[in-house]
Amino acid sequence: MSMKTEALEELVGSAVSRRAFAKRTIAGAAMAAGAIATTGAGNLFAQSLTDESILNFALNLEYLEAEFYTVATTGQRIADLGIGITGRGTAGATTGGARVALDANTQTVANHVTLDEQQHVRLLRGALGSSAVAKPAINLEALGLGFRTQAEFLALARAFEDLGVSAYAGAAKLIKNPNTLEVAARIALTEGQHAGVLRYLVAIANAAQPQVDNLDVPPLGSPNGRLFQVDGNGLSTVRSAAQVLTVAYGGGKSSGGFFPAGVNGDIRSA
Repeated sequence: MSMKTEALEELVGSAVSRRAFAKRTIAGAAMAAGAIATTGAGNLFAQSLTDESILNFALNLEYLEAEFYTVATTGQRIADLGIGITGRGTAGATTGGARVALDANTQTVANHVTLDEQQHVRLLRGALGSSAVAKPAINLEALGLGFRTQAEFLALARAFEDLGVSAYAGAAKLIKNPNTLEVAARIALTEGQHAGVLRYLVAIANAAQPQVDNLDVPPLGSPNGRLFQVDGNGLSTVRSAAQVLTVAYGGGKSSGGFFPAGVNGDIRSA
């Protein structure tokens, strides 16, 4: 067994390690936030972007979610099901992952979420037409976990859903066409429903979760956890494009983590 695998198993199995990991993550995210503020990259969504640019940014994230759930529930990739993955930019393979053994309740939730995420890919690709970006290279096991146990699956699923909700929230005020805004809002509401159910499953399992960044509100069962990803005003977390990519890239600026070669489209750097 490699040192990396042993360390990850310790992280998943040890509450002490999880707390230490969370502290390191928070400290690192704070430093990254300071760097982003200095460079102005944190204001990426404040730039003049087209609706097409924003939807393509969302499509990259939907590719990631759809691949994760499809692999975890069926062992297949979305391309195996006839879902389109071609388009503008550099196409890449999806690596890692396997079907996960889930209990009946979790399997039911996972199956429904899988279908929704697959439809989100189809919907965005249909709306974008020939302007849709290709699925970039995706490494589903960027963290070395997510597929060996139900606990790992739930940890990664809730992180993806919370990240997706915050990304749509950050983009909402920049979408110009009201019809496009309605579709994006409805996808965000669906992602919010997913996140709520998954956070509940994590909470009843009483499984502590590390924070993915300093904006993350961990579920119940974690230090300072809450049932929902909301602040003291009951409002969901909002992330800029740069903050979303910092998480997805594992702290990288233009690639890394779940997107080893970066994402496609106009919004690519953290």
